[in-house]
Amino acid sequence: MSGPALFRQPRRIRRAAALTLVFTCALAAGAATGVWGEEARTDGQLTGARSAAATTERDAVEKAAAAAMADGKSVKDAAEEVVSRSGDRWGMVYDEGEYAEFEKTLDGEYTGVGLWAGRGRDGRIEVSRVQSGGPAARAGVRAGDRIRTIDGHRIEGRPVNEVVSLLRGDRESAVAGTSVTLGLERDGNSWTETLRRARLTTEAVTVRQLGTGVTLIKVASFTKGSGERVRDAVRAAPTGAGVLLDLRGNTGGLVNEAVTAASAFLDGGLVATYDVRGAQRALYAEPGGDTGRPLVALVDGGTMSAAEIVTGALKDRGRAVTVGSRTFGKGAVQMPTELPDGSVAELTVGHYRTPAGHSVDGRGITPDLAVSERAEEKARTVLGGLGTGS
Repeated sequence: MSGPALFRQPRRIRRAAALTLVFTCALAAGAATGVWGEEARTDGQLTGARSAAATTERDAVEKAAAAAMADGKSVKDAAEEVVSRSGDRWGMVYDEGEYAEFEKTLDGEYTGVGLWAGRGRDGRIEVSRVQSGGPAARAGVRAGDRIRTIDGHRIEGRPVNEVVSLLRGDRESAVAGTSVTLGLERDGNSWTETLRRARLTTEAVTVRQLGTGVTLIKVASFTKGSGERVRDAVRAAPTGAGVLLDLRGNTGGLVNEAVTAASAFLDGGLVATYDVRGAQRALYAEPGGDTGRPLVALVDGGTMSAAEIVTGALKDRGRAVTVGSRTFGKGAVQMPTELPDGSVAELTVGHYRTPAGHSVDGRGITPDLAVSERAEEKARTVLGGLGTGS
């Protein structure tokens, strides 16, 4: 990040514009929290209370950052203090290294141990998924294992994104080859496992054939190229086969990829609307999608942001039956601002809505069929009722 202007937009933020809109997400144990690209920052001005609040918050962050820089204090810490007081539930501050890691994540790459962390039903942090072939998988770590400590530090009560950051080693700018020691628990048995971080590639889209007449397309995140992979999977599905689109645990990603994925099942038309800086904008599907194939979308409380755009579009447009539990409810538009030391602060400046005009932020999306157990099995039953799934 360079340039004589104190708050000039960083080169990485400008490059993010080419990747188009991004929703904040927590993409696995090797991923980073996303932003909206600069494309969402260039139109009009915010109006009314939201405009005043966003401007005031941004000015306060910049003022605190400049004061900290002048006093030789931590710019990031000063900005985080202002953001924490602002009431902006999605406001975040990233140092330069964290933002660089985020960009790599958008390309489907990250440095980590190959596991996804989430909060279980008992409120404790547990492993939600393990990447095949990664350090965690090779060490025998399994989904459902409870994470008790990281490098000897207890993580009970910590936010999930902080746990993810510790696993990645963001604060130490950890690179491939560095180690992290996990305190784990399974079935009442506790043990420690030391893993070496590696450079990994995310498995954003996986496809399986479930017996006859059903193609399962699992989308873990909307990283670069994932939308086209969904479209390819739909085109390659056997004629007449139904599709289970599994968005459970999908924490979001690039909005243009989400729109491309939705386009695989739509013939043009509205996908979502959003407001930013007072300007109303719309996202539209590309024409030519498969509108006749039976479709069921699986969702849960881990379905977030860009994944909720897809869910809302397919549900509101009557294209899919949604099955599972209420989605997370993350639909905020954020603006990135560079701080004097290269850190990036993001503040909420708007929200998006589904085609029917429903706000997602803080509410989530209630599926057509709410189920808490054996969701995939019940989704297949629904798919069978739509004409396939035997």
